[in-house]
Amino acid sequence: MGFHDDPNAIQWRLHLKSSPASVFRLLATDEGRARFWAESAHERDGSIEFQFPNGFEWRGEILENRPPHRFSVRYIDGSTATFELANDGTGGTDLTLTDQGVRPEWRTEVIAGWVSVLMALKAAVDFSADLRNHDPHRTWDQGNVEN
Repeated sequence: MGFHDDPNAIQWRLHLKSSPASVFRLLATDEGRARFWAESAHERDGSIEFQFPNGFEWRGEILENRPPHRFSVRYIDGSTATFELANDGTGGTDLTLTDQGVRPEWRTEVIAGWVSVLMALKAAVDFSADLRNHDPHRTWDQGNVEN
């Protein structure tokens, strides 16, 4: 759950009907990340250059890229976001996201932010839908969840 025992970590689980290989492609490719995570998220020199709808940019080093089971990146403010993908036994995926090293003052916002990202991932991979509004005037900063 998002309220993990470790006060510096956030953890969420998500079940997807899509295979681990399909989910992994969204995490580990520029095109995949742009379908659910950021307006753009280009990999360059072992890092991802994230650009978000509100104009915020972040460059995070890719720490692990082990298809189709584990993808990890240094994320906003230096935390480590790790996606672990397991076959659910029926062709789908059990995903566990752990974001380690989240500062206490950001914890509540980051917990909610990951729910937004994970629901957008589910919509993209399982239903080919984009839940985001792509409007720089209607972002997380203004209280919009669909950005």
